[in-house]
Amino acid sequence: MEFNILTLCYLVGSVTFIIGLKMLSNPASARRGNLLAAAGMTIAILGTIFLYTDESGNKLGNYGWIFGGLVVGSIVGTLAARKVKMTAMPEMVSLFNGMGGACAALISIVEFNHLVHDFDPATYARNGYNYFSNLDGATLLVILLGLIIGSVSFAGSIIAWGKLNGKIKDFAFQGQHILNLALLAITLGLAAFILIARPEETILYFYVIFALSLLYGVFFVFPIGGADMPVVISLLNSFTGVAAACGGFLYDNKVMLTGGILVGAAGTLLTILMCKAMNRSLKNVLIGSFGAGAQGPAGAKQQGHYKEISLSDAAVVMSYANKVMIVPGYGLAVAQAQHICHELEQLLAEKGVDVKYAIHPVAGRMPGHMNVLLAEADVSYDKLLEMEDANDEFKSTDVVLILGANDVVNPAAKTDTSSPIYGMPILDVELAKNVIVNKRSMKPGYAGIENDLFFRPKTSMLFGDAKKVLQDLVSEIKSL
Repeated sequence: MEFNILTLCYLVGSVTFIIGLKMLSNPASARRGNLLAAAGMTIAILGTIFLYTDESGNKLGNYGWIFGGLVVGSIVGTLAARKVKMTAMPEMVSLFNGMGGACAALISIVEFNHLVHDFDPATYARNGYNYFSNLDGATLLVILLGLIIGSVSFAGSIIAWGKLNGKIKDFAFQGQHILNLALLAITLGLAAFILIARPEETILYFYVIFALSLLYGVFFVFPIGGADMPVVISLLNSFTGVAAACGGFLYDNKVMLTGGILVGAAGTLLTILMCKAMNRSLKNVLIGSFGAGAQGPAGAKQQGHYKEISLSDAAVVMSYANKVMIVPGYGLAVAQAQHICHELEQLLAEKGVDVKYAIHPVAGRMPGHMNVLLAEADVSYDKLLEMEDANDEFKSTDVVLILGANDVVNPAAKTDTSSPIYGMPILDVELAKNVIVNKRSMKPGYAGIENDLFFRPKTSMLFGDAKKVLQDLVSEIKSL
């Protein structure tokens, strides 16, 4: 009876994961989808703790350790989530993803040690036996896959976390691509050797694979430029999902297997979409060269002279426009200006202005960063236009207000073949009648290159912190 109830718990958990993931595809239902999946996970966890029995009929036990870990993890996770700023959300995602990879790698280590706990090399050598030849090949394969993928995800995510918060700088050297490929080849080669030959040194080789996987994860992410980090986060997330699925296979845990497959598949699809949005090659991501050349010399190429616009002029232009398109970027997140931006949108709407938001898929520091930021300010979901839809409307737009976005509106992506972002789909803001760019300074964006848009005739610069500028704009518009 207990088995049937546990199976039902796993079935409920798996179904809620699938439904929750489906709901995450729509901003209006994303919050409920997240809560639904979390509820399913809670049911699966509690079912495992209280209902699981092994072949001998023994329950898990160790409830003090289990619930102690759950309480500590819940407290730490809740406090971290409540205190994190929106600008730091990508690095938190990287850190949490790394912890998932670490758990998957630890599962493989624990299960491997469980398989070989009775192994005595001297005894088996005297009797002419090779203990490892008796190990189940499928189980050993899954253990090795979980170890390699989980370790790479953990090490890579920690480096990504450090790069995003500025504690780790880009590090690259000549021939690093070759070194990365060599590390990966040696790691996979050793794993294949263990599976085929089953040498008596299997335990040693296992931990060598572990060390090489960690090293590869580090060198895999080290050279990647910050502007390309959304793709890396998505890719590492898919790695963690696959590693978790390996753990589900080892424990014959259907809900863990389902959850891992869903995360792995969703992360892989998102990675492909991100690569397409940035016109990058997935192959370059896999060999660790993604975005390495995107860090050009900041401000090395001056395009000409830019012009500024006053707050009062910007207020007049926007107040008497028929359509205004707002392009949010990382500068908006840094200034925590999403709420005052929503107030500006509502104020203009009261004056009869049609206001919408143009969202580039890789704006910010992670996929969906701007969507989450604006959702926090209760911006209506139907006002958020994806890049293709926004580009169709720029021709009929009177004013585009760019708030801290840079590389995703740089025309060099379409015209300058020497630019590191050449070929990347961008928001065609230059098609609008007027473009107002809010930035703190003329400093280049995350890709480290000058933006030709700032020097075009229809573009005016409005310098200052996004929150302060928007507050002043609201005041000016109210006084008209």
